[in-house]
Amino acid sequence: MDLSKLIDSFEKQTILVVGDTMVDKFIWGKVSRISPEAPVPVVEVTRETETLGGAGNVANNITALGGKAYMISAIGDDNTGRMLVGLLEDKNINADFIVRDNNRPTIIKTRIIATNQQVVRVDREIKGVYAHSTEQKIIKNIELLLPKANAVILSDYGKGVVSQNVLKKTIALARKHKIPVSVDPKVENFKKYKKVTTITPNTKEAIEGMAAVNINTEEDIRNLGKKILKTLNSDSVLITRGEMGMTLVQPDKITTIPTRAKEVYDVTGAGDTVISTMTLALAAKADFVTAAEIANFAAGIVVGKLGTATASPQELKQTITEFYAK
Repeated sequence: MDLSKLIDSFEKQTILVVGDTMVDKFIWGKVSRISPEAPVPVVEVTRETETLGGAGNVANNITALGGKAYMISAIGDDNTGRMLVGLLEDKNINADFIVRDNNRPTIIKTRIIATNQQVVRVDREIKGVYAHSTEQKIIKNIELLLPKANAVILSDYGKGVVSQNVLKKTIALARKHKIPVSVDPKVENFKKYKKVTTITPNTKEAIEGMAAVNINTEEDIRNLGKKILKTLNSDSVLITRGEMGMTLVQPDKITTIPTRAKEVYDVTGAGDTVISTMTLALAAKADFVTAAEIANFAAGIVVGKLGTATASPQELKQTITEFYAK
């Protein structure tokens, strides 16, 4: 398959992202003294930034690669929620189908960074299943939008949007409409993602999700992948393994894909890039190996950037061209 043409076809794909979206806030500053009140640093703030977190960053990766993203999530009816919608709209992500819940605050994770080092993180959130009325609105929006999509991503951060009912309904509808459904898993829910097209755990999530022990060798990873495939009855499993690359497990074969990263500055959000790129490729009718390869190239680009980053179609094409020109 011509990878350049495949990347060009991303702009024709509409991806439905269902999951927990949040704001990642960064307070940047410098430290020159310790507080007289307690043995903690005094951070003098120089700037503040807000970015999309959780499922919002998955949608951000999709639009950065040229695709169209619809976000289905739940947020609070508060200022943080309004800021989050603004951040989504700034990235051309459709936020019209996000449900407001008066009983829960919009999730915001605030990191205080001083001299390039994180001092503390403050999370404002309430976890757990949403009220029945909120869950029903989420399901109604999935029923409305999924038939118009080319693929769906379940981005589960364990905050409550991807409930058992939402999970079952989304997978059943995706199967009915014959479109790929990809899952970025949460360990606690791991064995609930039955009959999905692909699941993309990192090594730690794969081990913990299956309660596996003594996973040390290449053969152990391959066997773990086969066990996940069988347990979930999924079409494929893509285990992301950092500097070890990726292991793609399908019923009839296992493919090891070496990392394409030149330099690694920051792995933040790399998993979001993998599932976004892989799903766009599957939506564009790529086979699993091609989709995983292109996702691997995209991940190699974002880990070479500081902070939560994305890859553009131009960067992806250039990286692939340079690699095969060697």
